[in-house]
Amino acid sequence: MSSIALTGRRLALAACLLGLVAVRAEAQAPGLGGSVELVDPKSFRVCADPRSLPFSDEAHQGFEDKLAELFAQKLGKTVSYTYYPRAIGFVRNTLNALKCDVIMGDAQGDDLVQTTTPYYHAYYALVVPQGSDLETVASLDDPRLKGRHIGVVAGTPPATVMARNGLIADARPFPLMVDTRSDAPSKAMIDEIAGGTLDAGVLWGPIGGYYATHAAKPLKVIPLTHEQGAPMDFRIAMGVRRSDQNWKRTLNRLIADNQDAINRILIAYGVPIVDEQGRAITQ
Repeated sequence: MSSIALTGRRLALAACLLGLVAVRAEAQAPGLGGSVELVDPKSFRVCADPRSLPFSDEAHQGFEDKLAELFAQKLGKTVSYTYYPRAIGFVRNTLNALKCDVIMGDAQGDDLVQTTTPYYHAYYALVVPQGSDLETVASLDDPRLKGRHIGVVAGTPPATVMARNGLIADARPFPLMVDTRSDAPSKAMIDEIAGGTLDAGVLWGPIGGYYATHAAKPLKVIPLTHEQGAPMDFRIAMGVRRSDQNWKRTLNRLIADNQDAINRILIAYGVPIVDEQGRAITQ
């Protein structure tokens, strides 16, 4: 892969989770050698954002919270959390400060941490009202999208694809980086689609799928598996310290042994997961 393509992929990786992949921090816990592991033997210690549904929140209502409970149960541990916003300093102030031992959701390819085997694969998705003439759209180059009011989060890969297809002039931009204590642009986009202000919207699939299941009217979530020119899919894993090789292997075994249970949790939250051929996993 060329350096330009690799840089683009990293930028898209950071944008794909709408700020959930932390900006660069120390990649190794300070003062530790490469072979030291300090994983708590009794507590499944999670590094998490306190206000980031559908992923996590302080009430433990996100799907990453449910996955943490599942894994802790399998390991015979209790669950504890260290909360910090997924922004600059997240890895430094949580995982690498030894306050917690696992980031439940991190995109494969993030070089700030060591990642496990991915536990789900998802795409950016088009969200449209059920029963509309856009319900059978499969790609952003579909001519039926011309002239439509489409919501998109600024700076994310779909914005590039929409610009190439002449859809930006009529688009409604939403901010990428916000204070999650007061702003929820993804939910606002879904509300505008359900209310008829927008004809459609493009969101990271797990976010769009979750809010679509809570919308005021039925919406359809269409994974954008056919786009070219920008990375639209990511494999999501768990992040651990680079020193924690045994811990990584333990988590890899848990993922392999509990993939069906993991899928059930994701599907219950409306996450549009796909297999390696881009086909929807529904059970």
